[in-house]
Formats: sequence, C-alpha cells, structure tokens
Amino acid sequence: MKIRAERAGDQQAVHRLTEDAFGQPDEARLIGMLRADGDVALSLVAEEGGVLLGHVLFSPMAAPVRVLGLAPLSVAPHCQKQGIGALLVRKGLELARDTGWQAVFVLGDPGYYARFGFTSKAAEGFENPFAGPHFMALELHQGALSTPFAVGYAPAFARL
Repeated sequence: MKIRAERAGDQQAVHRLTEDAFGQPDEARLIGMLRADGDVALSLVAEEGGVLLGHVLFSPMAAPVRVLGLAPLSVAPHCQKQGIGALLVRKGLELARDTGWQAVFVLGDPGYYARFGFTSKAAEGFENPFAGPHFMALELHQGALSTPFAVGYAPAFARL
C-alpha cells in the first residue's frame, strides 16, 4: 500500500470513498467545500493497485500559531480496522511537522486518536465551539500550545 498526496484526478474517488466510509454525504461535501475555499493544507490517500482505500485531510485553523484541523479521515468500509487510517494519520502528522505546522486539533474518538498522542487535556482552555472530551490536540513543536487561545475550524465546517 502506498500513502501519497491526493492528485486532481483523485477527487471523485475520494468523494465516493468518503460517502461510503461515513454512510452519508456530509463529510464528502465538506471536502469539496474546503477545496473550493482553498482550505486544504494536506490531503493524503492510501492507494493499492490503483484503488483508493483511504483518505485524510488537514485544513488550516484560525489561530495565532500555525495550527491544523484533522478532518475528515475516511477508510473504505471493507478495509476498516486494518491500520489504513493509522497510516494516513501518522504520515499526515509527519508531513505537518516537517512543513512547520505547530499543532493539530481533532474532534473524534479519544480511544482512537490517543494512539497518535492526541489528548483532550492538551486542548483544554482553547476557545472553540467543540470543547469537551472529544476535542483533542497534539503539539508538533514544543511550546506551541503552552498558552491557550481561540481556535477556529475553516469556514466550511460551519456551513456544513
């Protein structure tokens, strides 16, 4: 399996994959809106034999430091629980760190995202509409999250 940057020709396959993974169109529509708004920082796919099996997107967040939001993460239903999502997240976090992003926030299952170092404790005190145990953060560069600030997802999230 190969993890690579999404290409322009992948967009329809990513849309179908995301709809299938979530069982409804909202997350696929979100990806389209983020693309249209120019709010995609990293978009990676997992590909095997020319078939896309997974996708992850990271978008810039409104914050006083370079912060990304991880969402959505999609894996084809027949390939879930095989580590594809974990590969995508790990590669995305590595690329984010290497390209100067300072932290990543995610709204999701704490049991899943803890394996990558995300914690709700790291997100405590950051002003946003999603505060709670499912809102988590991961510091990519030491000290980036030492002082809480307001953090906002790209505008497409509010329009969804």
